[in-house]
This record gives sequence, structure tokens and C-alpha cells, in this order.
Amino acid sequence: MQTENQTTAHAENVMQSLAKFLSDICFDGEFKNHPEYLTELFEYILETEIGNDLQLRMKILSCIRTSKMLVKTLEPFSESEIEEAFYLMR
Repeated sequence: MQTENQTTAHAENVMQSLAKFLSDICFDGEFKNHPEYLTELFEYILETEIGNDLQLRMKILSCIRTSKMLVKTLEPFSESEIEEAFYLMR
């Protein structure tokens, strides 16, 4: 993300990397449960003295929000559809 508007090939590389990332996530099997897992972990951290930090709390909320957005974005697609899209982009 250093230089904007490089080449179409660069944009295709970015999209291929994103597709591979999404495909790899699907192999995890339970990525759709990650927001709940993160929430549970972070709630535990927030109960400790370490969790009493505003910057840490903001980062935690950002991670949970990003994870929820990813799940919502991928929700309409099956794991095989995401994997197929990755192979088509190669």
C-alpha cells in the first residue's frame, strides 16, 4: 500500500492474495465461530489488570469487529465456493 494506482497486474496479485487468504481460512473449518472465540478470550483478558488499558480495549474491539465483518462477508458462500474462486483467480 505504498504507491497507489500501480498496474492492473498488481491489483490482480492483491486479489489473488486475498483469495488465497480466504481459501486458507476456510480450511481452518471453524472460522465462522472466530468472533465468538475472540469475544470469549478478550472478555477474560478484560477482567485482568492487563485488560485495564484503553488502547488495548480499542484494539480488542477492532479485532472482534473485523472478524465479524469477515464472517458476514463470507456467510453467503460455502467453503467449496471460496476455494473454487481462489483457483479461478490463479
